[in-house]
Order: sequence, then C-alpha cells, then structure tokens
Amino acid sequence: MRVLAVNCGSSSLKARLIDADGTSRRELLKGEAAGLGTERATLIVTAPDGGRDEEPLDDASHAVAMRALLKRIRARGERIDASGHRIVHGGDRFDRPVQVDAAVLREIEAASRLAPLHNAPALAALRTTLAELGSEVPAVATFDTIFHRTMPPEAAFYPIPPDLAERHGIRRYGFHGLAHRWMVERYATLAGVAVEQARLITLQLGSGCSACAIKDGRSVETTMGLTPLEGLMMATRSGNVDPALATLLAREEGVSSDAVVDLLNHRSGLLGVSGCSGDTRDLIIARGQGNERARLALAMFVHRVRMAIGAYAAVLNGVDAVVFGGGVGEHSTTLREEICAGMEWLGLVLDPARNAATVGRDGCISAASARVAAYVVTVDEEELIVRDTLAVLSAQGGTLS
Repeated sequence: MRVLAVNCGSSSLKARLIDADGTSRRELLKGEAAGLGTERATLIVTAPDGGRDEEPLDDASHAVAMRALLKRIRARGERIDASGHRIVHGGDRFDRPVQVDAAVLREIEAASRLAPLHNAPALAALRTTLAELGSEVPAVATFDTIFHRTMPPEAAFYPIPPDLAERHGIRRYGFHGLAHRWMVERYATLAGVAVEQARLITLQLGSGCSACAIKDGRSVETTMGLTPLEGLMMATRSGNVDPALATLLAREEGVSSDAVVDLLNHRSGLLGVSGCSGDTRDLIIARGQGNERARLALAMFVHRVRMAIGAYAAVLNGVDAVVFGGGVGEHSTTLREEICAGMEWLGLVLDPARNAATVGRDGCISAASARVAAYVVTVDEEELIVRDTLAVLSAQGGTLS
C-alpha cells in the first residue's frame, strides 16, 4: 500500500509517499514546504533517484501547499492508496488513530480552539487531501495527545474545581506524542531492552520543545498541558509563565488577552529574550560574539530543560536514560553538553567524543561508566503515521496491497 504521510507544523508541511509492504518501507517521494504564510515560502519535492523540483509558494497557506504537492505527485505518475495525517490536538474525543469522516473532521475542528497554531493548518491540509484524492482514497488521523492519555490523574488535571474543568474540557493533554513514542521505541531497540521496561526522560527539543517522563514505556508526565504553550522555553513560545502575567500585560499595555497570547506564542521564548533569533544555531554564534541577550536566552533555555530532568527523575523515582530528539536535540552537541553539565549527582555524564560524533544520527553519548545513559534518537514521525494508518485500515477491513 502506498501511504502519503502528512506532518504539518504551524508554518511548514512535510510529507513522504511510502510504499509499505508489511514491515518493509520504500520511500517514493518526499515533499517539504517551509515558510508558509511568508514571502519566502517554497515547496521542494525530491525523489530517491535524485530528482528535485522546487516551486515558490509566496504567502501560500497549508491548503495551497498541499494542493501543489499533490499536483507534483500526480505529475510523476505516483499512486496514492491512503493518506495519514498527524494532528496535534485530539481533545477528549480521540484516544486512538481513526479513519477520517465528517464527524472526525468536526471533532478536530472543535479541538482547534486549544491548538489553533497547529490544528488549523493540519485540518486545512487534511481537507485539501480529501478533496483532491476523493472518497475512494481513505485518510487516517493520528494525534499527538494519544500518547499522554496514560498520565495519572495527579499529572493530568489542573488544581481547579473539577466541575469547571469538566464543563470546558480543561486538562493537561500533552503534545509531541508521536515524537516521544518514537524515542521510547527506538531507545528500547538501541539499548536492547523491552519497551515496557523503559524508564526514561525524553526531550523533544526543536522549534517547539517538551519533556516527557516515561515509566514502563508509558507517558506519566509531560511539560506541555492544555495547549502547546505550557512547559519548556521554545523558539518563539514562552513556556511556563505566571498565569497572572496575561491579565497584567493586557491591562498595563492596553491590549486584549488574545494579543497577549499571541505575544507568548510568537514573540517570546528564545526570540523574545534574545531580540534577534529563535534559532539556537544563530544564538550560539551571537553568544560567541559577546551578545549578552543571546547568552541569557540560551542560559534560560538550558536552565529550564535541566529543571525538567531533575523533576522527572523524582517523578520516576530514578531514571535509566535521557533521550534527546528534535532538531536541537539531534544536532546541537553544544546544548546537549550544557544541559548535562553538572548532572553527575544523577549519574548522567556525557562522553565528549561520543557527543561530538553523534550529530543527526542515533547513538549513545554517555560515558561508559555513567549510571544514567544518554542517547540521541533521530525522530521519524512519518513512520509512525504510516504505521498507524496501516493499522487502522487493516482493523477496519481495508485492503492492504
């Protein structure tokens, strides 16, 4: 079966057309649209044979990018048997991947109020796919929130009156579920242990960032909550702040609460503190040139990740390994070193040579003598999208060819 795995970010769209036969995979085509909604938006489509097409998509939406990608796939004569879509927020409704129908679309739209930056673009791409491919090509949605449904009540709920929480669907949902799930499974393979025996702290560090405490292979705590704004400091998102900050800024600045939320989502975090970039690569260079605000931004970022590691070691009553994933986690040897510095009390000690050699690939980066291992895992959310799509269609009697 040829599955188009679609993975939308707030300003990006990644997709891979995979020929899936049992456990074997063959990539037929890969498409990536970046900078959507800006004048720098582009779509790049690549094939295993080295073929490459690039198309400008000035100010394009996710729907336009999806339509352009499907047009490119058709032009290459490739068949699509099914599509799978990562959706960030499943709300209370979804605890497993599902085949998409009108009711599912309505539920995804309803959950978009809690993750408008992510659900709305993914929903636009999903609707475009359905319209372009027709009803004979099934679509499956898998949700980042599913992985965290195993959190116990003391981790999942906020300390507010339960009737109020129930009436408005307020709880800690958690996000980056596919990424954390992949890190657990891949770590188990690399370390030669059963997933059910994994006691881990997984760190998805990219433009968005989250940590997850994994016990017996299941999520028991994570830094993101009701929305993807809670938790660690991120590229443009503030992460945790005092809740009173929103009303204070709204009152003192004479703006709406929505404007404050927009500030916390788009103009805070690394970008807001540094004043120059939300990209850690830029900030490391700027710090080296004496930029004090860049230094502070990186120090705050590292500080908050270290806080999460310490807290989650307590939640787990000990930890076997810390796993780094995401663009920053997979590639920044500098920030991995700074995050782990001084963690000897926990038993976490990096091997400098292993850390330096492990960039964009899986591997153990801790010292051989370390009581707590450290691993880098290159996250493959699209593989999980394909896997979930096949599982749903197989369970519903779909034809897998």
